[in-house]
Amino acid sequence: MKRTLLSLMIMAATAHVGAQGVTDAMIANDAKSPENVLSWGLGTQGQRHSDLNGITAKNISKLVPVWSMSFGGEKQRGQQSQPLVNKGKMFVTASYSRIYAVDTKTGEKLWKYEHRLPEGIMPCCDVINRGAALYDNLVIFGTLDAQLVALDQDTGKVVWREKIDDYSAGYSYTAAPLIAQGLLMTGVSGGEFGVVGRVEARDPKTGKMVWSRPVVEGHMGYKDGKENGISGTTNASWPGETWKTGGATPWLGGTYDPQTGLAYFGTGNPGPWNSHVRKGDNLYSASTVAIDPKTGKIVWHYQNTPNDGWDYDGVNEFITFDMDGKRMGAKADRNGFFYVNDATTGKLVNAFPFVKKVTWATGIDLKTGRPNFDDTNRPGDPTAAGGDGAKGKSVFSAPGFLGGKNQMPMAYSPRTGLFYVPTNEWGMEIWNEPITYKKGAAFLGAGFTIKPLFDDHIGSLRAIDPKTGKVAWEVKNNAPLWGGVLTAGDLVFWGTPEGYLKAADAKTGKVVWQFQTGSGVVAPPITWTENGEQYVSVVSGWGGAVPLWGGEVAKKVNFLEQGGSVWTFKLMK
Repeated sequence: MKRTLLSLMIMAATAHVGAQGVTDAMIANDAKSPENVLSWGLGTQGQRHSDLNGITAKNISKLVPVWSMSFGGEKQRGQQSQPLVNKGKMFVTASYSRIYAVDTKTGEKLWKYEHRLPEGIMPCCDVINRGAALYDNLVIFGTLDAQLVALDQDTGKVVWREKIDDYSAGYSYTAAPLIAQGLLMTGVSGGEFGVVGRVEARDPKTGKMVWSRPVVEGHMGYKDGKENGISGTTNASWPGETWKTGGATPWLGGTYDPQTGLAYFGTGNPGPWNSHVRKGDNLYSASTVAIDPKTGKIVWHYQNTPNDGWDYDGVNEFITFDMDGKRMGAKADRNGFFYVNDATTGKLVNAFPFVKKVTWATGIDLKTGRPNFDDTNRPGDPTAAGGDGAKGKSVFSAPGFLGGKNQMPMAYSPRTGLFYVPTNEWGMEIWNEPITYKKGAAFLGAGFTIKPLFDDHIGSLRAIDPKTGKVAWEVKNNAPLWGGVLTAGDLVFWGTPEGYLKAADAKTGKVVWQFQTGSGVVAPPITWTENGEQYVSVVSGWGGAVPLWGGEVAKKVNFLEQGGSVWTFKLMK
């Protein structure tokens, strides 16, 4: 009798613990669960849409801050994190590989973990982090020295830690991990250092590797410790040994669609930038790859910029949605074109420019799926006859390498059928230079200068119809837009480098509210409900690639101040 009672007590306790943890079912239902935010994208599909409509254009004047929490210290820099919310706790990452647990009602800091970073880390584009993942009672995030760390949600104590790769070779990690089908899926960062991009899947409870899939053609994949087939065909689209330092890092992370059962990762630029060194399409760089989480194999791929010569990383998020009764996926690529692909097969359905000036190609052939290159707009080969071998012909290309859209995620509203895209209008002088790979050294082979295209704005939030390519409305912004977008009910929220969190009517684009956070917003907002009240949160803290790489653009916004805080709002009663 005592044994039976003890067994029942243990079973009850175990069931209680399981009920408290984040489950696969909860993650799968994240987009339809307003009481929490469990994934980067407010759902693994990445739509960044909430049906919550307690905050409207009519009452938003009563939206006020209820708390703000500072990340503290001297480690300000860029803050690009999307917070997660679960059972009264917010989990938010910060610059220099830090993560915080915060009470959602009061903003009280519950615990903080600060990763000890070694000297010599080589992040390309600021010391940022874009967010974490939740699973069971763990919160998992990546670090600038290319590690994954899993912490107990309640205590902040480390449960497991795994190395992704060698930071001294240029590897790092900045994305929010993706959890789908019970797997923790990650990419890698470091494409500017000649590393090899790959997508990996691990057991989220232990960190144990399940499979690894390189996204540079010619490299072997692995599953359960055994060879799992080469990606593509060696030397089919990479000459000589260029595939060994091919870049193509999936540094923004991925999305997952339960209807197709596929995970989608965008891949970065091929290495080096000098495209004359690596003639060919250079698969699977600057592409969208669809991976079967069960097998770790690429099901389909679509290459947005074959033989990329402008640093047009194709990492931008692939958001799945319904259009004309079919499951589609959309990507606003850095190269200035908006793509719509069949989410099951990858077949190109539509493609059109979403910025005002694109010079590298005259359009996208919908039959072949390939761009119509303007060969006069590719930077010149430094080894061409008559050249001095030091510098190839310079060209002016648009968009600039920071892209028509960069890391800042767009949003989709099923209520309007529109995508809300943070865009930037800029170009660049770019030229190629000789380059040789050296472990841990920058692997560019190019020089550049970014320049704004218009006097009255650089950034613009655009509402775009994926069927027609038409812009329903836009809201211009003086500085570049570098934060993400949220749609909630009939409103659209986004932030600006000037420090504002803004809201507009999703149908008309009329700005109905804004709040000054004190530093530039380069992160995506979230919304959730607690005790019947709707909340909105956003991370504030200017930084990222623009002030580091922006040339004339960086000078234009050098008055912006750094910061590091989380702001949370609700309607005043």
